[in-house]
Amino acid sequence: MHGRPEHADHEADLAVFYDREAAVGSTRALTPLRVQCREWFVRLLKDEHRHSLFELGCGTGVEGLEFVRAGLHYGGVDLSGESVRLARGQGLDVSVASGRNLPFPDGSFSAGWTMSTLLHVPNSRIHDVVSELVRVCAPGAPIAVGLWSGNDEEVLNPEDLEEPRRFFSRRSDDAVRRIFGRHGEVAHFETWPEGTGAESGPGRGQWTQHYQFLVLRTPVRAAMS
Repeated sequence: MHGRPEHADHEADLAVFYDREAAVGSTRALTPLRVQCREWFVRLLKDEHRHSLFELGCGTGVEGLEFVRAGLHYGGVDLSGESVRLARGQGLDVSVASGRNLPFPDGSFSAGWTMSTLLHVPNSRIHDVVSELVRVCAPGAPIAVGLWSGNDEEVLNPEDLEEPRRFFSRRSDDAVRRIFGRHGEVAHFETWPEGTGAESGPGRGQWTQHYQFLVLRTPVRAAMS
C-alpha cells in the first residue's frame, strides 16, 4: 500500500463530510453511463421477477426515488444523518447505519445496489461489509457495485478542501474481482473512462482512474436434506 493514512477507518469523518454536502445540496451529477447501468439493472430485476432492493450509501435518495418509481420495494442506509433526513422527506424508507452492521434480517431483499460507496471502506473492513451485503440479500440475488479505480492505495481525497477529508481505497480491477469473488460469483464486470467536468470522479485532475461496475451474485445455499 502507498500513502495509507494512519487511521484508515473514517466512518465518523464521512458522516461529517456528507452531512455538510447534503445541507448545501451539493450532489455530483450522475453520469449518463451510471444512469444506463441503473436502467439495465432494473430491467434485469424485472426479468427475474425480483421486487425489492437494498441500497448501501443511499445519500439524499436520488437513485432511491428512481427505484421506487420503477415499482421496487426499496430500503436504504447511509452514514449521514442529514442525507437520511432529506431522503425520508421524500418518502423513502431509509435509516442511519453502518455497512458493517445492517439493521435487516437475513435475506430481506432480492437485490442490492451500492454506487461509489465501498471505495470509502478500507481493505481491513471490506470483507465485513460485503459479507453484510450478501447476508441481507436473498440467495442468488444480484448486487450491483460501482467504484472508482486506482493503483491499490488508500488515501485522503486531495480534492476536499475542508477537514475532515474523505478516505478512499482506490482498488485495481484485479483487486476488485478478487475481493468480490470471495463472496459469490462476479457475473458482470465492466469499466469506462473517467469523464470531464461534472462527469469526472473524485480527486479531480490528480488521479488516473476509471469507473468499475460489477454485479455480484450471492451464493445459492444448499437445500437442507
